[in-house]
Formats: sequence, C-alpha cells, structure tokens
Amino acid sequence: MMETKGGKMMMSYKGCGYEYSFKILLIGDSGVGKSSLLLSFISHHYPLQNPSPTIGVDFKIRVLTIGGKRLKLTIWDTGGQERFGTLISSYYRGAHGIILVYDVTRRDTFTNLSKIWRKEIERYSTNPECIKMLVGNKVDRDNERAVSREEGMAFAQKHKCLFLECSAKTRENVPQCFRDLTLKILEVPSLLEKGSNVVKNQILKQKEIDENKSKCCS
Repeated sequence: MMETKGGKMMMSYKGCGYEYSFKILLIGDSGVGKSSLLLSFISHHYPLQNPSPTIGVDFKIRVLTIGGKRLKLTIWDTGGQERFGTLISSYYRGAHGIILVYDVTRRDTFTNLSKIWRKEIERYSTNPECIKMLVGNKVDRDNERAVSREEGMAFAQKHKCLFLECSAKTRENVPQCFRDLTLKILEVPSLLEKGSNVVKNQILKQKEIDENKSKCCS
C-alpha cells in the first residue's frame, strides 16, 4: 500500500495503493494561473498569497479515486516562459493528459494557444491519443473578460479538446477540470495500458531496490 511519512509517499513491498499512474501537464502563458489551479486542486483551497512564478518545471502528486479506479496523478506545472521551451520539451514525453490554460481577462494568452502551445504539443507530445483540455481561468473576474465562453468552446471543438471555464480563486470547476480529464483518459485503452505499465515498473523497481538492500545487509 501507499503510505505517507513526513509528507513523502512510500511504496510498500506488497505493491502500491493505486491501479494506474497518469502524467498530466499544465501549459500556457506565464501568469494565467496554472500554479494556482494546481494548488487549488491539491490543497482544496486557494493559496493565501499568489504563488511565485514557476521557474522551469514543478510538479505535485495526488492519489485519488475517480471512476471507481484508484489513481496517482503526477501533475507538471510549466513556467510558461518561451525561454524555457528547450528545457520543458522533454516533459511532454509520455503525458497522458495536457491542460491548456488561458486567462479569460487577457486576450493575448488565448491567442498564444494557437501561436505557441498547440505547436509545442504537435512537436513534442509522444502519446498520439493524449487527452487535451482547454481551461479558461479567472472567471471570478467576469467584468474584465476579454475572451468569450463561445470563443473558448469554438477553439476546443476545432482542436478536439475538452473545455471548461474555472476560477482557481473560488475553486469553481477546478475539481471538475481534473476529474473530467481523468475520466476521458480512462476511456482510452492505450493510455490505460501505459498508465498500468508505469505502476508495474515502479513496483518492480522498488522490489529490486529492496532486494539489493537485503543482500547488502545480509
């Protein structure tokens, strides 16, 4: 089973506490609220202070049950700055789901979905059936809106993405965002197989480490 000690997750000898392990990326311009969305989902509340800009790549892990399956989600938060493009390209590899985030109050962040982020996905994503979701963040500031919901829906439909508008600040639709994406991943046999293989490899690796430790101590 999966145990938590000192904030770190430990894998027991008998396996792990989840059936599948999925890698999810958050991408989009700097300042659209990717880190806030992630912290809101992981911590169940909006951070008291705005998170510092992500430099390069950060990630968080959450184990939860969705669709009757026990899952481990490793969610990667990318900085969004173009100068880190060469650094983050490797993190597209093996992703089961990708969340494209824009700020509904900043039209340039929506325009850059086509100019930058869609091109990066096409260039670096290694899972052809990887599930994409478009998320318009900061709907709590609707009076400042610069991108309509209809425009977001049209973009999502054109590029075959799931679509939601949400607010990291109020947590509106934040859990649903990750839930909907994960449920869609669970519907794709090839992604399920890859997610299952990750778990099997982790168990085998842990067993090998434990066996080597046992030999050294005997």
